[in-house]
Amino acid sequence: MTRKSLRRFQKAVAVMATVGMLGLTVACSSPSSNQPEDGPVEIRFSWWGNATRAEMTNNAIKEFEAANPNIKVKPEYGDIGGYFDKLATQVAANDAPDVITMGGAYPAEYANRGALLDLSKVSGSLDLSKLDQGALENGQVQGKQYGVSTGANALAIVVNPAVFQAADVALPDDSKWSWDDFAKVAEDVTAKSPKGTYGTATVLTHDSLDAFARQRGKSLYTQDGQLGLDKETVQDYFDFSLKLSESGAAPSASETVEKLNVSTEQTLMGMGQAGMMLTWTNSLSALSKASGAELKLLKLPGETPTPGIWLQSSQFYTISARSKHTDAAAKLVNFLVNNEAAAKIIQSDRGVPSNSGMRTAIQDLLTPQGKVEAAYIDQIGKMDFAPTFIGPTGSTAVSEITARINTEVLFKRLAPDKAAEQWLSESKAAIGK
Repeated sequence: MTRKSLRRFQKAVAVMATVGMLGLTVACSSPSSNQPEDGPVEIRFSWWGNATRAEMTNNAIKEFEAANPNIKVKPEYGDIGGYFDKLATQVAANDAPDVITMGGAYPAEYANRGALLDLSKVSGSLDLSKLDQGALENGQVQGKQYGVSTGANALAIVVNPAVFQAADVALPDDSKWSWDDFAKVAEDVTAKSPKGTYGTATVLTHDSLDAFARQRGKSLYTQDGQLGLDKETVQDYFDFSLKLSESGAAPSASETVEKLNVSTEQTLMGMGQAGMMLTWTNSLSALSKASGAELKLLKLPGETPTPGIWLQSSQFYTISARSKHTDAAAKLVNFLVNNEAAAKIIQSDRGVPSNSGMRTAIQDLLTPQGKVEAAYIDQIGKMDFAPTFIGPTGSTAVSEITARINTEVLFKRLAPDKAAEQWLSESKAAIGK
């Protein structure tokens, strides 16, 4: 979340409190939520993403409307850079879409503030029985189901073999490589590549901080909503991020900042100017298409002896607690996660489907990149990794804190040890702990 986005979210919370939304129950905000709707209705469906995702989703909507002629779906989508800013404003103005796509800790943020529907209220129209148990749990907040997983996702190192080949650098062995190996390989690729091409497209991200902690037997958050990592881990994270930039393994501080909020296609990996990039698996197809290269997925460095990786829902479908058409909204979500026609259109764009029947339905349709992603997710799913705990209220601000402080470190305005202290102080304040 950007600083501007955080301010808008806080404003939205204040407005919701003013109008009494925090005290509303689902029954009060949507009195007909248990009743099927007979007449024609229009519902709004929001998501973020590129043009390819928009085309896929609109095609799925057409299939849904053909099967449900009394329901018209109005799509609302845009780039992720402004998505949550707009959503915060809409929620504050009591003008939220009926079906809202969310990610990360956002379902908890909005559910805890009364903005999302408890999906047990629409169980007659939304069947969650065929979803993997882990996927279901990812969408729960304090034991209640508020989000429906769009599919499984995992962190990975996306690799462009063509860049490695051009630099005459061997691909790393991901069964045993360390973070030091990652840094050395990335530095070698940069040194042996044309100017503007780097070994790694980015320094460390907020998501890799979580992995860093887990590999040390800790976690970003604990089950009871506390921070689960110490100063040493955070300092190591900032130290390593700075090392990547200083050595030339990753872009300079100014180049890194320029690329913070660009689209997938505009990243260095998307432009074919990076050997590696730490990111989420569901970006593989878009990166491959943009770069025109056959990209590969490698496991994170440092996964032995303690794995830091985990399976995470790529995104969630949620329903506004203020929706006047919760039954229709539930039918749309049900269609998106349980219908073969939708699965065959969307495939793995929002992660590998959490419904095993849908995974089977799309297997033969997947692009080579989709099959690579599915195989990677299957491999990760067999690993014995630590449990994942959803971030507490306020945790969406922590990723912004990480990015901002990391920028200060890269520009050498803040030493890693002081950066770790500041990160812990601000993050604890953000989650109220």
